Amino acid sequence: MSRKIPVMALRPGEKGMPAVGLGTVAYPRLPVGTAQSVLFEAIEAGYRHFDTATLYNSEPALGGAIAEALRRGLVGSRDEFFITTKLWCSDAHAGRVVPALRQSLRELQLDYVDLYLVHWPVSIKPSKVMIPFLAEDVLPMDLKSVWEEMEECHRLGLTKSIGVSNFSCKKLDFVLSMATIPPSVNQVEMHPLWQQKKLIDFCSAKGILVSAYSPLGANGAPWGTPKVMECQELKEIAAARGKSLAQVCLRWIHEQGASIVVKSYNRERMRENLDIFDWKLNQEDLNKIQQLPQYKGCRGAEFLNPSGGGIKSLEELWDGEI
Repeated sequence: MSRKIPVMALRPGEKGMPAVGLGTVAYPRLPVGTAQSVLFEAIEAGYRHFDTATLYNSEPALGGAIAEALRRGLVGSRDEFFITTKLWCSDAHAGRVVPALRQSLRELQLDYVDLYLVHWPVSIKPSKVMIPFLAEDVLPMDLKSVWEEMEECHRLGLTKSIGVSNFSCKKLDFVLSMATIPPSVNQVEMHPLWQQKKLIDFCSAKGILVSAYSPLGANGAPWGTPKVMECQELKEIAAARGKSLAQVCLRWIHEQGASIVVKSYNRERMRENLDIFDWKLNQEDLNKIQQLPQYKGCRGAEFLNPSGGGIKSLEELWDGEI
């Protein structure tokens, strides 16, 4: 590997997660062949942790890139990779979780993933995996039955670890109250303008690793915000340190004890995003970042179903943590 990426511990006995991974959601979506070429380049650049999901339609491209890297001898074995995928809401029902993961494994050409996440704490009426969806099809999740089946995925060896995404402290607490196998990871939006201090502290106390998506605000994506990349204070810190604004954001997340899912298909930026481990932010930098006004980009308003039996407000979705 061309760059040494630290590995972050999960639960005892579980494989550690590389501190930086590459996200594979593309907007607009790329043809499979194009995406596979870019992901192969990422493997050449040193990435071993990749984040995908049924929703992203990127599992086939990632599977192809992994197979090619192994075939060419670029990577010695499957075990060198850390692969995350996610259960989409339309499969978040009793009887659908294990089949959904088996389908993801077929797409990925793998026998197992390293981490399987519940993508959102809501369900959608069973259907094709797609966005957009009808608000009337959004349902409250039977979290107990879904989590029991996530545990079954683990017991069957289809995934080495299980976790969640976009879960509040309250929803995590409920999972922990009834889990036999507790979640190892909570993947959430996190960046200097959405610092997640309460969630970081809660997860740290419970042995759950926070993994940060949209670490630069997902500028340009429908769910993102340009505010991070336009932040004057972050620009000033970057200029003073001789780093890019992106590197300042990623280094800050790393120093908070979270893992990072970056998303760039630009070869130079892919490499730049790994160059955050041989320097630190100073206390003045950290104080400035701590005082930044907070703004969440990915609010999940599309999951609201005020007139039906689903989630009626953002307050209910995030349990007041927004």
